[in-house]
Amino acid sequence: MSPLDSAADGQHAFVVTDPLDAAAVAALQSYFAELADRFDDGFDAGDAVTADAEWFTPPAGVFLLAVHPTTGATLGCGAVQVLADGAAEIKRMWIDGDARGQGLGKGLLQELETHALELGNGVIRLDTNDVLLEAIAMYRSQGYVEVAAYNDNPYARHWFEKAPGNRADRSDFEFTNRSIPGAGPLASGQSAQPPAEGQA
Repeated sequence: MSPLDSAADGQHAFVVTDPLDAAAVAALQSYFAELADRFDDGFDAGDAVTADAEWFTPPAGVFLLAVHPTTGATLGCGAVQVLADGAAEIKRMWIDGDARGQGLGKGLLQELETHALELGNGVIRLDTNDVLLEAIAMYRSQGYVEVAAYNDNPYARHWFEKAPGNRADRSDFEFTNRSIPGAGPLASGQSAQPPAEGQA
């Protein structure tokens, strides 16, 4: 059974898409709007949606949408970017408010980790802001340890790193490369490998 047809099993689908696709842009705009609302000093995304797109496209990285298994409605997003030293950084991780509390954030994080391990050298990093307590708790529960700042992100207050392995069970989630309403197809040559949740 296709993941997009498995609503009765309570499963979610994760779809690789172009970061400039309409559904991806809408998710990023919702993510940035929430950060602006929650951060003490606000959040200015500037032209990040377009400027960062190339870093979220293979082989430099990847962009994922979490979607409803039957309607294709966007439930969240996340990205991976390979850094200069070969480590892979998880970025732009966000879950829609109405979809939180169901374990989707953890499932999306694990799916992003799959891509991070395939694209990078085995080291996974991410950063976040100290007001996102739910994100920090999730990262720690998934084996991330706090490290010294590895970038100059002005909104980051915590930096985390994870070694390969140590992944939780993923049986409640599936991955699909099928297109969804409002989302573009896989990029040419891109393989279908198998809340705000974070500020990366």
